Amino acid sequence: MAIEHQLELHSDEEIFASLHPLLGAWFKWRFGSFTEPQRYAILNIHGLQNTLVSAPTGTGKTLSAFAAVLNELISLSDAGKLEDRIYCLYISPLRALSNDIEKNLDQPLQEIKKAAEKLKKEIDFRVAVRTGDTPAAERSRQLRKPPHILITTPESFAILLNSPRFIGHMKELKWVIVDEVHSLAENKRGVHLSLSLERLHQHNPNVCRIGLSATIAPLDEMAKFLVGMKSEKEPRECKIVDVQSIKKLDLKVLSPLPDLINASPEQIQEKLYQALHNLIQQHKTTLVFTNTRSATERVVHNLKERYPTFYHEGNLDAHHSSVSREKRLNVENRLKEGRLKCVVSSTSLELGIDIGFIDLVVLLGSPKSIARALQRIGRSGHRLHDTVKGRIIVLDRDDLVECAVLLKNAIEHKIDRIKIPRNCLDVLAQQIYGIAIADKIHEKDLFDLVRGSYCYSSLGKADFDEVIKYLAGHYTSLETRHVYAKIWFDPETGMIGKRGKLARVLYMTNVGTIPDEARIKVKLGEHPIGTLDEIFVEHLRPGDVFVLAGQSYVFRYSRGNTVQVQSAAKRPPTVPSWFSEMLPLSFDLAMEIQHFRLLMNEKFSGKKSREEIIGFINSFLYVDNNAASAIYSYFHDQFNFSIVPDEKTLLVEYFTDEEKKRFAIFHSLYGRRANDALSRAFAYLIGRLEHKDVEISMNNNGFILSCEKLPIQQAFNLLKKNPVRDLARLAIEKSEVLSRRFRHCATRSLMILRSYKGREKSVGRQQMSSRLLLSAVKRISDDFPILKEARREVLEDLMDISSAEQVIEWINSGKVKVIEKNVEVPSPFAFNLFAQGHADILKMEGRLEFIRRMHEKVKKRIGEKEKEE
Repeated sequence: MAIEHQLELHSDEEIFASLHPLLGAWFKWRFGSFTEPQRYAILNIHGLQNTLVSAPTGTGKTLSAFAAVLNELISLSDAGKLEDRIYCLYISPLRALSNDIEKNLDQPLQEIKKAAEKLKKEIDFRVAVRTGDTPAAERSRQLRKPPHILITTPESFAILLNSPRFIGHMKELKWVIVDEVHSLAENKRGVHLSLSLERLHQHNPNVCRIGLSATIAPLDEMAKFLVGMKSEKEPRECKIVDVQSIKKLDLKVLSPLPDLINASPEQIQEKLYQALHNLIQQHKTTLVFTNTRSATERVVHNLKERYPTFYHEGNLDAHHSSVSREKRLNVENRLKEGRLKCVVSSTSLELGIDIGFIDLVVLLGSPKSIARALQRIGRSGHRLHDTVKGRIIVLDRDDLVECAVLLKNAIEHKIDRIKIPRNCLDVLAQQIYGIAIADKIHEKDLFDLVRGSYCYSSLGKADFDEVIKYLAGHYTSLETRHVYAKIWFDPETGMIGKRGKLARVLYMTNVGTIPDEARIKVKLGEHPIGTLDEIFVEHLRPGDVFVLAGQSYVFRYSRGNTVQVQSAAKRPPTVPSWFSEMLPLSFDLAMEIQHFRLLMNEKFSGKKSREEIIGFINSFLYVDNNAASAIYSYFHDQFNFSIVPDEKTLLVEYFTDEEKKRFAIFHSLYGRRANDALSRAFAYLIGRLEHKDVEISMNNNGFILSCEKLPIQQAFNLLKKNPVRDLARLAIEKSEVLSRRFRHCATRSLMILRSYKGREKSVGRQQMSSRLLLSAVKRISDDFPILKEARREVLEDLMDISSAEQVIEWINSGKVKVIEKNVEVPSPFAFNLFAQGHADILKMEGRLEFIRRMHEKVKKRIGEKEKEE
């Protein structure tokens, strides 16, 4: 059996018997016994069996991987047989994590050394870190005298594979440990790493691969990603250690107010910070997660302002990706030393940096994914038998329902699945270039090597050949755009090799998959008015309205690093300013919420009493009475005003506002990524039918289309004949998102060089080169491999086209029924979606007042209906 779940649980006695006495004594002194992941994993790894360990933070995952490695090195050192070569390679997604692991390995090593000295023994082996920050002198030292354990990042690992001397040191490598594998597998860094592991396999087929992961699903896919494939259908052997439910969970959703509609912004803010302050004061150390960097700074500022006697620079701090590296390290060290009462973070502390003891994690708002919630909350109770304690504070009814369902799934260990990108042609081009530089290779052997990666196990030969043609300079017209041949390929012999003296330098200075991001200048004619994040700009379509510096602007077009706009007067924004920081709701969690909606719909349709329905909510979800009452009221209003859309029903509401603007509101609770694809497909069809631009506004719970006429039924009929993937592809063809994603792909595939002969190319110049290149490759072929990859990345990685296809299939088969209604005001489930566009021009007070006015209209209409009945 290639992937094996049911593993033997080894006793402490068996494991101690297999360990060198010094290491065994250290384990007994430090921990007393082994943890469950260690009992499953240590002897497997000792026997060089590929192993994936999935367990919560603080359960000894890292030592379950390193115990066998330390055992071997101590035994060899004791016997005087330790060679000058690398025995274990540890790959971490974060440079900070690399330094962290070095510290955590250094402590046991120093303690074991002291114990050995008492016995007149000398134990000594080297641990070193190699990242982009490692000084040149240290790199040279590592080449002369290689460490026995080398800690590195995926990018530095790829560079090492092109260093002949380092490859010599890794020829007899025994173990590769990939930490935080879940954070790599779902993006192109992971795709890149999977090919690097196959390159290592080519040099050393017997290396044992170990993956360490927090809560993740599906584990079989993760194992295939880690170990690679024997053939297209059959993975290499891998043992899966799955101990997700090892810790007790103490989780609750809190609403600071019993009524989230009829409260002023001041009351909401007051109650929020009061609840947060009380929680922080009741615990020794609290970690607070927000969903955006700006919210992180706002929370820190508000706590200091409201409670100056409790919080100051010394005991409260912020940690996020925009903070300098020195400041982040300072915060992490103070946290480990127990000197901080509270740290507020966005996403930067989700991964397994050792941050010491935290007894409470608070999430402000929904984390949008069950796995992310468990990863964040799992930062508390770091010791093995501690209870994981988490609180989610919600300030809005959509969040309340979402978080209550999320919590139920977290407690029941139903984890949403991650999606591993497949057949990324830009990463393939970069890695083939690296392989050709290292040595000559036959195209068949290269194809087999590539298909050994799970990410490329289904790669078609035609796509592979197209990438080779691009790299070999087959398309000479690209030379006018400074894109030259990078490899040589002899079609007669099938051999491939490096081209040019600068090949190795070009590869090493341009390796990696993380794109350069920039601030984009915004101009009204020639007048500069501010800047925007590039990730925000890529979502804009001509005609979209957004707010900058308190004014509304219409997006016209972008050129390089500049966006041109025109004034939008009083038009409400279609894209909120925080759009680029919104976390996407996972499709799996969205469907769980839809299922809860169905159950609630059945209760209301069955004319159950308020007490019966609240009793059901309390028995089904893990909520308090206030939350149950708020959920009941939300569904009561929706059911009595319109219908409750659920997993069997898609509600489309037609609404005309006071200015006679017409809207179609889709209650499509499928997550933002699926809604992105669906909304663009519908807007494309309606735009073609009406020959007019269609405005789109969307969030995780649905989307709104706006146009003079909205022939939605015609659009649904056309979707029966035209695949949604094809329509979404047509919709993005001239979009900002495709243009910018093409630049990322062109940079990864080395069509655009970020660094050349020591000179860095700015993002603005990269974007200008990209626009010219995009026109050039379209003239060559509409399916040029890097353009094809840019489309795939937009549709599959940025959007969720497969879930959108699933939704349309359900509609076409009748599994999901579409119900259309004309409404005088959007129904309660649409309040947040409809208010979203107004939220940037209205202050917080105005937005809440806007929702309250809609709520009053709904309540009035419900009252009228009840009188009529």
